[in-house]
Amino acid sequence: MNYGKNNIAIGFLVMAFFMAYGFLLIYLRDFAPDKQAWIDTYTTGKHFETRLAHVHGNLFAFLNILIGYLLLRFKEQLKNVKLISWFALAGLLMPLGILAEVYLGAPPIFVLLGAISIIISVVWLGVSFLQMKKIN
Repeated sequence: MNYGKNNIAIGFLVMAFFMAYGFLLIYLRDFAPDKQAWIDTYTTGKHFETRLAHVHGNLFAFLNILIGYLLLRFKEQLKNVKLISWFALAGLLMPLGILAEVYLGAPPIFVLLGAISIIISVVWLGVSFLQMKKIN
């Protein structure tokens, strides 16, 4: 299986979702009937949490695209490609978990699991590149 391909594909799809979500945030700030209430809570509550989800969603989506590309490009020289790929994908639970908290009242476990997963993936890939003998 081409581990990394799913990271790229899902990364682009998640990025598109969070880009569109950013447009919703702009609407709520500038055009919604109760925009002043939204502006007044800029640094607290749901407004702050949704901005965190938007920013981290795009960052983690981009990381998945980059990690996926690197896994595909260097799959012959890297070890544990499958696990690095899965940890990177699981990292998307963090921003999605924030939205689940805000809109569904979900517990923060998804945020924590996602945060830990993306960190593991990035560190593991970094260490793997350090251990690589040479880049072809």
